[in-house]
Amino acid sequence: MDWLYWHWLVLGLGLIVIEIFLPSFTVVWFGLGAVVVGILLWIFPALGIGLQVLMWTAISTLFAIAWFRYFKPKMIDKTVAGLSREGAVGRVGQVIKAPFQGGRGRVRFSIPVLGEDEWEFICKQEGINEGDRVVVTEFSGNALIVDRQI
Repeated sequence: MDWLYWHWLVLGLGLIVIEIFLPSFTVVWFGLGAVVVGILLWIFPALGIGLQVLMWTAISTLFAIAWFRYFKPKMIDKTVAGLSREGAVGRVGQVIKAPFQGGRGRVRFSIPVLGEDEWEFICKQEGINEGDRVVVTEFSGNALIVDRQI
């Protein structure tokens, strides 16, 4: 039995529908490859089954590589909105008020941390001065625990 163009279209649409039930987002590329082969077979009906399968494999692989290498990395959410501790740890700020005698100081961030651009901080290191850059390591109540940035 020779494959007709609509066989590839049905296979492609079936694979795309199966993707609804799978979390991987990979089967859809094989479905789109089958749809493209179905369209090409409709335009060029003399293509042999071997060439059809080879085209399906190549087109599906190209779709999958393009997705994982180029498009998916651009869709990663790099914001820290809505995150609490994870959104602040590792952030770097500048000291605007140095701690006095082991007390709390004040640090300012260029991008707000949890909605605030200034925070009180506690530092276990001695000799933190105004203008120094510090990195957030932990939370302590409503204050940040920081270390001097190296």
